[in-house]
Amino acid sequence: MKRVFLIVLDSFGIGEAPDADKFGDVGANTLRTISGSPKFNCPNMTKLGLFNVEGTDYKEGVENPIGMYGKMQEESMGKDTIIGHWELAGLVSHKPMPTFPQGFPDSFVKEFEKKTGRKCLCNKPYSGTEVIKDYGEEHMKTGALILYTSADSVCQIAANESIVPVEELYEYCRMAREMLIGDMAVGRVIARPFEGTNKDDFKRTTRRHDFALSPFADTMLDKITNSGKEVISIGKIVDIFNNRGITKFYRTTGNQEGMEKIAQVAKEDFNGLCFLNLVDFDMLYGHRRNIEGYANAATEFDRFLGGFMEQLRDEDLLIITADHGCDPAFTMTTDHTREYVPLLIYNKNIKPKNLGIIKGFSYVSKVVCESLNI
Repeated sequence: MKRVFLIVLDSFGIGEAPDADKFGDVGANTLRTISGSPKFNCPNMTKLGLFNVEGTDYKEGVENPIGMYGKMQEESMGKDTIIGHWELAGLVSHKPMPTFPQGFPDSFVKEFEKKTGRKCLCNKPYSGTEVIKDYGEEHMKTGALILYTSADSVCQIAANESIVPVEELYEYCRMAREMLIGDMAVGRVIARPFEGTNKDDFKRTTRRHDFALSPFADTMLDKITNSGKEVISIGKIVDIFNNRGITKFYRTTGNQEGMEKIAQVAKEDFNGLCFLNLVDFDMLYGHRRNIEGYANAATEFDRFLGGFMEQLRDEDLLIITADHGCDPAFTMTTDHTREYVPLLIYNKNIKPKNLGIIKGFSYVSKVVCESLNI
């Protein structure tokens, strides 16, 4: 192959993993949940073999799938974006990244306040939309930063753009990133700018920015670029890998812009990997437990997919997968869910095949590298 297009449907799980009990996620099944919605209509992924995958018998598959299809079980000890993507790129994380269910230590908070010159509010796990409702007005009055976390290995800092300009917020996040090392080395520090004048109209803006850890070893991205080929990032891939092994990147504000950008890149002549993350599934619908929204986003992607597959050339390989689950019907938490993820592979001349159950997301890195002769 000359070009590989790898699309990650962020959080598109397809059923609880064998170790789901260790993560409190028994019964989670993102695909089963959304496929039961009247807004779900995905004929193109179905043709590729999505409902021929083992365990998806709640919806009818097709007699003759046109792609390779299967599901993958994560080996890494986590269910977050960073760990999932790193494993897709060949790195297994045997140790989970640190989380802070009681908030960050006082020693960190005091030092961070000293460095920024601003006090901190909240400092506990919180919903990103609820935290600005509950603390936004106090932030507007005092200028204090809203510091919070989640069940993931993240440090999130929210501020109203009229009080803290976005670039200033980014600088505070860089400070936090430099401080959060060793036993406190969270996967991501996330800037969460918002706008509005009171709790009734506060709204997060699209200028979110992630400051991630660098991968602890070379990934397939490094191997591809070291071989002289290109790695084109679309969406938050560049942040997830902290710009390692990437030759060109395009940030996006959501699924629609991501799909438009990959269609544009497919018209260009390049040799290597185009790597896209579609974040809305997770950020807008999974965590917010919005079944209809998630199902509709799947339908919109599938509609795009039909045209995109027609655009592909003979020397192009398409891979569709996910990084974890986030079942919008799983109401015990609003966290990610430990699930299998789908693997759909397509080329115009490919021989359809049932790949079965694959141990390890890193199978994707093997397919990508072998396809590019690396």
